[in-house]
Amino acid sequence: MAMISNQMNLFCEIHFIFRENSIILKDGHLPEERIMRRCLELSAASDWFAEIEYNYSAIMLEKDEPNPAGCTDIPLREFFYRTSKDHKIANFGSLAARAMGLLNFRKNKRFCAKCGTQLVDDECFTARTCPTCKTVFFPQLEPAMIVLVSKGDDYLLARHAQRNTDVYTCLAGFIEIGETAEQAVKRENYEETGIKVKNIRYVASQAWPFPDQLMLAFRAEYESGEIKIQEDEIKEAAWFNKKDLPKIPGPGSVAYNLITGVFG
Repeated sequence: MAMISNQMNLFCEIHFIFRENSIILKDGHLPEERIMRRCLELSAASDWFAEIEYNYSAIMLEKDEPNPAGCTDIPLREFFYRTSKDHKIANFGSLAARAMGLLNFRKNKRFCAKCGTQLVDDECFTARTCPTCKTVFFPQLEPAMIVLVSKGDDYLLARHAQRNTDVYTCLAGFIEIGETAEQAVKRENYEETGIKVKNIRYVASQAWPFPDQLMLAFRAEYESGEIKIQEDEIKEAAWFNKKDLPKIPGPGSVAYNLITGVFG
């Protein structure tokens, strides 16, 4: 499929306007084409493209640009939550994740890693091509796991050291080369909390374009160990009864779906 990026191909039915990790809506709905065109006329977008096969266009507003007149913005994860609850717009969630992921890909893949030439959109594939050495670069996903560990009616939740927040969430981490997702679940839990787990069960996956993860969600049971945090990664970890939880991530996030049972 081709990733087309010229003005005449903006005649798609679905229009996404993003700013950083937020999506722009008008009256609670995706904006009309005229709003997208106006953003381009005002040079308010850092990038844009259209995928005709998927019938959508997407632009990324500059960070400091105001919302288009009459529009508001919400976090993209909230948009995911809305699409999961409303069957009329259910398909927009995965399409928005694709659009955001490709905008991130275009931003981060600008020059050829082999010869340094500026890349262009490929004419046949969803990819970027070097016009000099003809190397083709496809979007890449970073597989990551996230797991809810239980011990009876208690859940193992943690606050991350890299985030200045009081939100407690599930343990998560990237899957390393040469290991399975289940091995990553065991390793990350033991490295970050000193807890060993068993009965690992895959429950769901979710596209997570922040910037390019595919989150694989698991549940697991406590096997052994006492909590001993990896201080450069975890600020605090503790067991919480499922009926008396601390502040957790908001709806639309993978962690929320695990903790609240949306993922089973």
